[in-house]
Amino acid sequence: MPLPRPLTTRPGSGAVVLGPATTLRADADCAGVARLLRETLSRSTGLPLPDSSPGDGARNGGGAVAGGGDIALAVDPALPAEGYHLRVRPDGVAITGGAPAGVFYGTQTLLQLLPPAVHRRARVAAGPWTVPAVEISDAPRFGWRGCMLDVARHFMPVAGVLRFVDLLAAHKLNVLHLHLTDDQGWRVQIRRYPRLTEVGAWRHESMVGSRQHERFDGRPHGGYYSQDDLREIVGYAAERFVTVVPEIDLPGHTQAAIAAYPELGNDPGEPVAVSTRWGISRRVLNVSDGTLDFVRNVLDEVLELFPSRHVGIGGDECDKSEWRASPAAQRRRRELGLRDEDELQSWFVRQLQRHLAARGRTLFGWDEVLEGGLPDPATVAAWRGPALAVAAARAGHDVVSCWDTSAYLDYRQSDRPDEPIPVGTVLTVADVRAFEPVPAELPAELRHRIVGAQCNLWTEHADSPRTVDYLAFPRLSAFAEAVWSAPGSAEGFDDRLREHLARLDAFGVEYRPPAGPLPWHRRPDAAGWPRQRADRDAELIRLTGNVLRPRRAEPGSDAGTTPPGPGRPAAPSSS
Repeated sequence: MPLPRPLTTRPGSGAVVLGPATTLRADADCAGVARLLRETLSRSTGLPLPDSSPGDGARNGGGAVAGGGDIALAVDPALPAEGYHLRVRPDGVAITGGAPAGVFYGTQTLLQLLPPAVHRRARVAAGPWTVPAVEISDAPRFGWRGCMLDVARHFMPVAGVLRFVDLLAAHKLNVLHLHLTDDQGWRVQIRRYPRLTEVGAWRHESMVGSRQHERFDGRPHGGYYSQDDLREIVGYAAERFVTVVPEIDLPGHTQAAIAAYPELGNDPGEPVAVSTRWGISRRVLNVSDGTLDFVRNVLDEVLELFPSRHVGIGGDECDKSEWRASPAAQRRRRELGLRDEDELQSWFVRQLQRHLAARGRTLFGWDEVLEGGLPDPATVAAWRGPALAVAAARAGHDVVSCWDTSAYLDYRQSDRPDEPIPVGTVLTVADVRAFEPVPAELPAELRHRIVGAQCNLWTEHADSPRTVDYLAFPRLSAFAEAVWSAPGSAEGFDDRLREHLARLDAFGVEYRPPAGPLPWHRRPDAAGWPRQRADRDAELIRLTGNVLRPRRAEPGSDAGTTPPGPGRPAAPSSS
């Protein structure tokens, strides 16, 4: 049973057995997809899968040709670009897609119809490599099906990121949102500003467990991606139809940058180190022309590395206390005719939006970018609840739904006391599968504004790929079905997931077992901070008041329409 669940599945009669005589033929447009399929099948089955000539075989639907157990790949523009049609008969396999991406997703379904050992990196079984006869027509519900991976709190080496890309692609997810910078580390090489990685990529130690417990490990942590590393990640992902969206978090979450270049901060005479603490730092960028030039220069280098239409600028959890206390920031606010610090942040974000728009890119930011108003074009990641998705859509922006109580994979997976470092509200596999990215209260005429959804994996408490596996899977598998499959298609999910776990085993994924954590998953040395849903919901109401309860601008003011932001209580971080 494939996962995500396809739109339509019609079982056939018989099966095809892949063997030494099986060939693989593809249209020129599908050559890259054919190469990846051949690599996957050959290393796990030992079958050579040579090319077949265009005239071989019999036509098997949608323009593809198959015969004698052959596999044929072709593009059929009549299908949706990411849609595909898969037909398996005793004489062969034919996959057609509306574009190479659709063909690729068809091959992922084909692999799921084979024994799980097909996902291993070397041959461990002799076969038979049997594919049951079936006809599947499929296409995704949303165009943005993503996962945010935080590599700033804990650095993940390139090999780990590439493996994560493979897992996203196998689940038909198509966006990897890389959170590259934060208070605790700067992970992207910027040639114009070498100290960002010389200083900003390393911290002296890290907190152990949740920040409320004030415990540290005394171990340095660091790492960064060279520009060639990032080109490799972007190129590798593109071959698998995954778009890498970079995020440089601004103007808050920037203590690592300020540690490298103190003149970026609001108090250059008080140097700071890269933050060793989780949570929200009060250190934020100043609003001078020089700092804006720095940010623009950084973004220009980022644009050279990432061809994605969207570029993330964060915009979240900016503690404005330094701006309130800074004579320079207050002078700039008055010069601009801005009423408060929310509008000062909005002005800052607008400068970045214009810079990106002038270069053909679209700003992507967390929903705090709505504070004080946001111009087009911009896409909003609504992480603080469905109400923020509605507010962004009503303001004329595209929305990626990702509220924490449904899509934060670092949140605890049960209320068991042995969950490792339990933080946030309980978020089970079933909860993630039940995620509905389109808020019920969103008017029908605005529903097109929900371009998709993503799950988010923050890594304060994930210091290794093993821990990332435990937090991500199998919840990411549930998320993949929630954003690919049609609404109301969850029936039978438990059975599909049970079968899918064998595939995760073959991939080498150390997922959380359905029965709960194993002894080596547990972290008795690191206490968490479990939250109750009612408490979190009440906190979100306080945090989002300056977006959801706007007031009119004062007469004669060209300022935005939101009041000063509330104080920032300790809250689960969006970034």
